[in-house]
Amino acid sequence: MKKITIIGSGGSGKSTLASELGKILGLPVYHLDALHWKTGWKPTPKKEWDQLMEELVSRNEWIIDGNYGRSMDVRLQASDTIIYLDYPTYLSLFRGIKRSMQYYGKTRPDMGEGCAERIDFQFFKWILHYRRDQRPNILKKLNMLQDKKNIHIFASPKQLKNFLKQLNEGTAGKTTV
Repeated sequence: MKKITIIGSGGSGKSTLASELGKILGLPVYHLDALHWKTGWKPTPKKEWDQLMEELVSRNEWIIDGNYGRSMDVRLQASDTIIYLDYPTYLSLFRGIKRSMQYYGKTRPDMGEGCAERIDFQFFKWILHYRRDQRPNILKKLNMLQDKKNIHIFASPKQLKNFLKQLNEGTAGKTTV
């Protein structure tokens, strides 16, 4: 596990997991939200974003968390390991709302400087529709990659906790898609 992509709904815990894995494995962590959003919630221009993704995935080691569908295939193809947090909508929505309240008016540790947390109903709507709108395509992509990549799909935080425990003990294996 040297090139890890972490994907999942907003609020599922991608950034928290990336940071934890970075500590366990000693790998550099890149939070896509922090890279994508410039001061004042201005998005990185597409050409600049594409160049950044190519540069990041060409490195020898990394953990990258985030979705950003337009550039997801680049990360999935370059990964040796893909972790998909496939949690129930209610859990991701609860966590997303909790995070918005916890950091309201402040910049989260995994966010670009000058992007204070806000109550974003579009974000909550995206979480509500994620399983319907995004999940089928992601599962299809993962299914197509299952023979080429180590893919771990977690349906609950308890499953992830057990995996992290096994990882710490050196016994983590491949989860089938």
